[in-house]
Amino acid sequence: MQGFKDFIMRGNVVELAVAVVIGSAFAAVVNKVVENLIDPILAAIGGADAAGLGFHLREGNPATFMDFGAILTALITFLITAAVVYYAFVMPMNKFNERRGVLAAQTDSEVLAEIRDLLKTNRGL
Repeated sequence: MQGFKDFIMRGNVVELAVAVVIGSAFAAVVNKVVENLIDPILAAIGGADAAGLGFHLREGNPATFMDFGAILTALITFLITAAVVYYAFVMPMNKFNERRGVLAAQTDSEVLAEIRDLLKTNRGL
């Protein structure tokens, strides 16, 4: 039981849970914007019928409707979500890390090579 508690209380798990919750809430906002702004525009482009941007493979059978508007809506939703996540979270975090001077994690061999070089330099003194 202690191992499970340690796993749950690690910072990464808690941060991931917060990210999922915020991501879900943000996805709901983006979906509403797309449904109420983008979908009506795509439906207007599709023609006079209310079906939207697409066509029926067999007339009179709603199950055969090829809905290109739904595909475009999904792509637009993805692009909006990706852009907001990048500009609101990723880019500021990268700038913050640059200002803090955070270096990329070194591999073991890089650290050992650096130690070796320092030892060689100190022997020469």
